[in-house]
This record gives sequence, C-alpha cells and structure tokens, in this order.
Amino acid sequence: MTLEKSHEGLMSRTRQQFQVPVSTVIVTVSGVGHEGISMKVIAVMNYKGGVGKTTLTANLGAEIANRGHKVLLIDLDPQANLTFSFYSVAQWREELRKDTTIMRWYEGDSPGRDVGLHELIVSPPIVNEQLDGTGGKLDLISSHLKLIDMDLRLAARLGGGTTLGESKRKFLELHGCLARALRHESFQEYDLVLIDCAPNFGLITKTAIVASDHVLVPAKADYLSTLGISYLDGNCHDLVAEYNDYVTHGQRDNVNETIETRFLGVVFTMVKIYAGKPIATQQYYMEDVRVNANMDVLGGTMRDSPKYFGDAGESGVPAVLRAPVTDDVVVEFRKLATEILDGIGGKAR
Repeated sequence: MTLEKSHEGLMSRTRQQFQVPVSTVIVTVSGVGHEGISMKVIAVMNYKGGVGKTTLTANLGAEIANRGHKVLLIDLDPQANLTFSFYSVAQWREELRKDTTIMRWYEGDSPGRDVGLHELIVSPPIVNEQLDGTGGKLDLISSHLKLIDMDLRLAARLGGGTTLGESKRKFLELHGCLARALRHESFQEYDLVLIDCAPNFGLITKTAIVASDHVLVPAKADYLSTLGISYLDGNCHDLVAEYNDYVTHGQRDNVNETIETRFLGVVFTMVKIYAGKPIATQQYYMEDVRVNANMDVLGGTMRDSPKYFGDAGESGVPAVLRAPVTDDVVVEFRKLATEILDGIGGKAR
C-alpha cells in the first residue's frame, strides 16, 4: 500500500517552506525518496521538551497504522519515552536493551558498520494485536538511555580530516548515515517512518533531518514552546544548504544525494478547550506563530487530555486506539492525522 497524493493545497504551501534558494544550491530528491520507493519519512522535533512530541508521534503512528498502512517508528530521544509507550521498562531491559536499540547502530567505528538498521526492527505485540484485522502494522526501532552520550562520540569522528575533501567526505558520511540505511530493501514495505527526535540539534538529530522528507514541529501554545521555532527553521535550512553544497561540489559517487527536507508545519498540542475553542492565552500564541513563523501552522490540533494522554505508555496501546471513536479527543486527532497524510501526499482514509 502506498501513500498517494490527495491534497495539493497544503503541499503547494509546504513547497514554499524550507527550500534552499536556487542561487545557493539546487535540490533534487529527499534522502530516501528515490524512484520506486514511495515511503515517506517525517522527523518530529522541537527544541523545547514537554510539548507532547512523543505522545503525538505514538498516536499518529497508531492512527495511520489503524487505517491499513505500514508504519515504522524510530526513537532517537535518549529519554526513550516513545519506546516506553509500547514496552514496559522491564521488557526493555530484558528484551531490547542489550542488542536491539538504535544505540547499537550508532556506536562502533561508524554507524551501521556492526549491525544493519533493519536488524533492530521490533513489532510491539500489544498494539499490533489491537491492529489485527486492519491490514496495518506498527513497528519500532527502540532507543537507549545512553544514547545521550553518542553526540559527543559522533562529533569526534568529524575531526581529523587533513584536507578539505576529506572533511567533506566525513561530514557526508556521518550526516547521511541514516538516510543511506533507510534505503535498504527491508524498509520498502513501510508507507511511513516517524522519527521521534531529541529536543536538541545534535548530530543524531541532524542525521534524522537529512533522512526526512518533512519535519513536523509539535508545540504548546505558550511562550517557551514557541520561542525557538524560527531558530529551528534557520538551523534546518542551513543544514540542508550545507549538506547539498557538499554533495553538489563533491565527488559524484551515487552514495550521497541532495535532499529537499521541508517543514510540514507546526501542530499545536496540549490545547486546552473552553466553550469549544482554545483558551484565550493559547489563542494568542497560536495566532502569533501563524503570523510570524516562517512555516505553516496545521489546522488540526491535539487537545490536552489527562484522561487519555496522562497515562501514555502504561497500556502499550496509544490513546487514539483505546478511547471511544466518538470522543472529541479521537475525532480531532483523526482529523489531524488526515491533514498530515494529505500534507505529505498521502491518501487519507
């Protein structure tokens, strides 16, 4: 099953965002958007933690899988909350910690040298039992609490180049490692990959940006959560420009390709609803971002719901699959999921 284009309006707007100026570099295809591979990759990130990023990722993946799609979640946040949304801490320690986390892939002399990324895929049993009969599937590459140490190790690998050409080669080799890994035939069965990024712009997060077709920015409608959105936009723009410059002016070896990662937009999370609309203070920040941020704001939101999202992870099944289908939380989230699918060129069902 493929994700086909069905909403030209939002796509035409997102094309205007996050593109490197033609005068700087010409971009072509995304890190994994090669001909014959229809899989879409979305990085979910914000510099501010506690904005509902992982809750959004887990529920979005579950909802899209529930519509009959094959979804892969990649947990790049050392807090491992996405992993613990599907596995208990005890299960993680017994079944995953030693040999089956993304930490194993990033460590070693270079990412992926000791183990293939596809070898780390697991299928969380409880949520996939819930999905039985839908035709969908939800898989995971889990995180590790020690992943926080990897950024410094990866940064050390960038040094030591004796020539400009060697420095560029190391830059491309490291920043493009996740994009190259996702080209493996094992990932072609997936319609969508969602990458839960850490709230920083370290090297691991940068590998996710390079590997992604789109960046989705969850944000609470408050001062601190919206403060860094423009800064994030600038940093991602600069990364894409630098990466493409190195590819364009480097040796053509068909290993690294230019990228055109785009912002899908900002989605407001933990929205407090009163009398059928967000409370006044949140409306102020939502409008401020719409007017001043250099990216789209999605129409759909994820409302604040301690009843359903407060115990995220304990059951192993995201709230969107547990709550009654007529509940406002589910109805609104399904609309948001449809908007996101439409935005990436997916067929909303």
